[in-house]
Amino acid sequence: MPMMSVAATRVGGIARALASASGSWWMPGIASSSSSLSRRRKSSSSSFAEPVPFPSEEAAPSRPDRNESSSTVEFRNDWTLEEVSELYKTPLLDLVFRAASVHRECHDPGQVQKCTLLSVKTGGCPEDCKYCSQSSSWSKDTGTKATPLMQVDEVLESARLAKEAGSTRFCLGAAWRGTSQVGPRQFERVLTMVRGVTDLGMECCATLGLLSGEDALKLKQAGLTAYNHNLDTSKEHYESIISTRKYEDRLRTLQNVRDAGISVCCGGILGLGEREEDRVSLLHTLATLPQHPESVPVNSLVPVEGTPMAAKLEQEGARRTTALELVRYIATARILMPHSIVRLSAGRLFMEKSDQAFCFLAGANSIFTGDKLLTTPNNDYCEDEEMFEELGLEGRPPFTYRRNSQQ
Repeated sequence: MPMMSVAATRVGGIARALASASGSWWMPGIASSSSSLSRRRKSSSSSFAEPVPFPSEEAAPSRPDRNESSSTVEFRNDWTLEEVSELYKTPLLDLVFRAASVHRECHDPGQVQKCTLLSVKTGGCPEDCKYCSQSSSWSKDTGTKATPLMQVDEVLESARLAKEAGSTRFCLGAAWRGTSQVGPRQFERVLTMVRGVTDLGMECCATLGLLSGEDALKLKQAGLTAYNHNLDTSKEHYESIISTRKYEDRLRTLQNVRDAGISVCCGGILGLGEREEDRVSLLHTLATLPQHPESVPVNSLVPVEGTPMAAKLEQEGARRTTALELVRYIATARILMPHSIVRLSAGRLFMEKSDQAFCFLAGANSIFTGDKLLTTPNNDYCEDEEMFEELGLEGRPPFTYRRNSQQ
């Protein structure tokens, strides 16, 4: 057989094997169901009998023409916990293949959004999140000093620099229990920051703690794009992480954000001593919200010396979350919430470029850039530029998110 024919036969065989192993459920545009989830692959030569084609160029338009609102992938928020668990436990390569197919149906796989997060008010937080260095409960142990709210001009200069470096979303973080904790003048200063960032043509996100319906409307009127309020972990594991607020408090804030017409940014942290069941439960909660979050941050804990969580993990000899665990979580999130932006967030500093590439293949399409994420270090700007060049990635433009019309 000519060499070209041998190569083509091998590639075709691999494609058919992957497609057959995954079954029809992975194919973009085909709605999933509990019966299709229960199908398990069978090792047999018959798997190679009928070739299953990859999605055509018609199904996946070229980069400039892609419109996420035209995707035929079905929106679902009625997933059962059993479905999510079975999906999460799919053999990893099969899971990534399915996720990558969904990702290409709903997003441009060559675009990754660059976001910048600025701590506009650091430390002095009255909450007792055991992983966070900004809690006043152990500030003496972490060495984190409380700072006043930054001035508007300082923040907007940082936003301008972030935009020049390629960021299209600028996030404002304040170490508050919530907006009700601060006076009206400080909150008005934040609103002015939001207006200023929006005027730069950037998406603006804020994470300010618990949020009332009234304050959510004020942020909406100021032009806020999204509000970040992470659930952190599963409802079952939550009380071992924080005692000063309830899981329901977080869910209520998310509802206030939705009611105000602001996009929800909500995810969690891996590496808080949780079990696999807790990761499944968190994904189930996110995927069954009334609307899927516009963006889902996936954080890997960066233990900060002096926090109770860092001490506990060291005592137990716990290992850091592995890259493959992140890939599995991201791939599952991508299938469950196909139109959401999945943001590879804290912990990226400890990942090789190849690990990050695997995450992008599995469906991650956003990162945080800049040398710091609130109080923890982040990847170097030049390293990120080099990675984008090597992987053939480009920055995702602002305001390109399209909510599935079925939501």
